[in-house]
Amino acid sequence: MNFKKLAVLLLLIISSNTFAQKCSCQDNFTWLRKTFEENDAGFQFVIDKKGLKEYQNHNDVFSKKIKKVKDLNTCKEILFDWMLFFRPEHLSLAINQDFVNKSLSQTKTTSEKEWEKLEISEDQLKNSISNISQPGFEGIWTTGPYTIGVAKRNNEYIGYILDVKNSNWKQYQIKFKIKENPDKTHSAIFFLGDYSSKNFNEVELIGNNFLKIGFVSLQRKFPVNPEKNSEITDYIESLTAENPFIKEISGKTILLRIPSFDYSNKKAIDSVLAANKALILSKENLIIDLRNNGGGSDASFQEIIPYLYTNPIRTIGTEYLSTVLNNKRMEEFMANPDWSAEDKEWARKGLEKLNLNIGKFVSLDDAIVQESKLDIVYSNPKNIGIIINENNASTTEEFLLLAKQSKKVKFFGTTTEGVLDISNMYFVDSPCKDLKLGYSLSKSFRIPGMQIDGKGIQPDYYLDKSIPEYNWVRFTEKILNAN
Repeated sequence: MNFKKLAVLLLLIISSNTFAQKCSCQDNFTWLRKTFEENDAGFQFVIDKKGLKEYQNHNDVFSKKIKKVKDLNTCKEILFDWMLFFRPEHLSLAINQDFVNKSLSQTKTTSEKEWEKLEISEDQLKNSISNISQPGFEGIWTTGPYTIGVAKRNNEYIGYILDVKNSNWKQYQIKFKIKENPDKTHSAIFFLGDYSSKNFNEVELIGNNFLKIGFVSLQRKFPVNPEKNSEITDYIESLTAENPFIKEISGKTILLRIPSFDYSNKKAIDSVLAANKALILSKENLIIDLRNNGGGSDASFQEIIPYLYTNPIRTIGTEYLSTVLNNKRMEEFMANPDWSAEDKEWARKGLEKLNLNIGKFVSLDDAIVQESKLDIVYSNPKNIGIIINENNASTTEEFLLLAKQSKKVKFFGTTTEGVLDISNMYFVDSPCKDLKLGYSLSKSFRIPGMQIDGKGIQPDYYLDKSIPEYNWVRFTEKILNAN
């Protein structure tokens, strides 16, 4: 190779590496727009509703916003705000953790060097708390990989890192702040794993040892006071459970708790149901607690259907936007060791159909509406109560649409999130690998006749704030017994 060709090759390599290492916010915006416009199943649906002119104005506003942005966190927040033009959920934009880890190995980040800290050791915190007769938020708490100390400073409760595993967060960095509002309620700002912030208007101390900050749950590690109310103990056990479980709560009633329908939980859900089949069929009442179950895979709830079945169930299908990028998800399914041979065959056939229709919406099923019939209607359980709340979305809402067709089933709780019509998320890295985009591949045939997005699924029995959440299971059982 001559020197001139070598110089050109080196220039290309250097340019490529420079781009891979650092992108401007404008670079990321250009990539985000192109990727979303070409691949998101809900893009054209929104453009048809709002109009191309409004979209162009939206782009002009955000083009001006990003011109002076230099740091990745701010860029991510602004770009995610741009995405909210289309819908509030079934889309995401996050800082790629691999990129963060690589950056940390090279240099200390601004978050690590300059993040606000509260340097109180665990022993010092314990000593100060020992002088408080009845600690409220103060104490030592655990959630996920974090052990968090909470101390009161002026009019705020400051939560800071005491210990952490498998995270970039460092000891003494401030994780959240809780403040008291004029009406005596509390609100909080909580900093997520990538140091971005989330504001919550709901902060609640439940019993002595359980703290809820929005969708974040924390358990008290110190000082732990005995919980006198067994309902609170059961509630905490249920809400903090990572795996599905079944529990006999009375002579007539079984509780089935399912924290998530993620495909990785399918085996556990199926196993729990199989092991307890005789017990479930011996009881009049079944309560399925789905609170905070944000969805997952339809395959995960299939084994529940026979217990609630009373009549043929109609399922409205979806159509997938076929693009070269979107169809890679099917290839990933086929390579997934957790997928069964049957599921992989479905993915293979689906991929063939999609690749023949690039640029089009494609139904992977033979019919828009499918009707499922089972041979057996179990006499028990006679009454089924499904507990729902505002954090139920996606696959969980799909399950609820099927379950509500049963004559046995009633919903208890609050309206679900309403995130289902534009669905089946797929995640891709930006060219610089600093951001990870999540967008949707499919659109439901329910649109517009029975739209769920932005509306949610309502309960049959609304459980208002006068009924504590720890009492929802007993309230549901009381109603089921009255039927």
